[in-house]
Amino acid sequence: MLSRPTVHAPARILAAAAAALCLVLLASCSTEGAGDDEAATDPAPTSTESSAPTEPTEETSEPAAEGACEYPSDGMPPSKQAEAPPVEPVATDVVPVEIATSAGSLNAELDGAATPCTVNSFLSLAGQNYFNDTECHRLTTEGIFVLQCGDPTATGTGGPGYSFADELSGDETYPAGTLAMANAGPDTNGSQFFVVYEDTQLPPAYAVFGQLDAPGTKVVQQIAEAGTEDGGPDGAPAETVTIETVTGG
Repeated sequence: MLSRPTVHAPARILAAAAAALCLVLLASCSTEGAGDDEAATDPAPTSTESSAPTEPTEETSEPAAEGACEYPSDGMPPSKQAEAPPVEPVATDVVPVEIATSAGSLNAELDGAATPCTVNSFLSLAGQNYFNDTECHRLTTEGIFVLQCGDPTATGTGGPGYSFADELSGDETYPAGTLAMANAGPDTNGSQFFVVYEDTQLPPAYAVFGQLDAPGTKVVQQIAEAGTEDGGPDGAPAETVTIETVTGG
């Protein structure tokens, strides 16, 4: 979901087009809210649950206070059975998790202090085995450098049937190893997320909720080295990457 969670198509510009491409990528990853903001018609750290990250906005939102999380229905059926998370965050500190994939383990620390509602949703879905046996559907190799996952349909349009607000400070950056939410526009987060494998320039429109360790980042870099299925800069990974389990929390 780099976007819609404009996981439709975050496209930014490669320089200007890369920024546009970035947005498109993010947006196309998320269509959950729009179909599932995490899948987007365009691949990128957006979701379609959103199509491509639409034009970045200046809007930011503060992390939700304890017990203030809201996960309203997005009007779409869940792509895989899932219940909405509890409104009170289960973690408000650093949370270690392991995302076991067919390509190797991605160990990460989630930031429950800065993004309690985002981490709450991720852990809830993980606990419900929502991510198990799902494919990472999108890889971008130009302009932005991300692997997008979290859509059970592997189309960029799937999500959990609910959405939630952005947790942004406005100072977000996306260096290698970053874990962030794909979306289809403001407050359209769902289940699609992306992993940055090389430093990437994106507007502060995607909630950063965790960081991979160095070995995990290397695993994603190796996935990227194989390129996309059709050899283009944005598409399904050439080598199928499946999330087997997500544990921790």
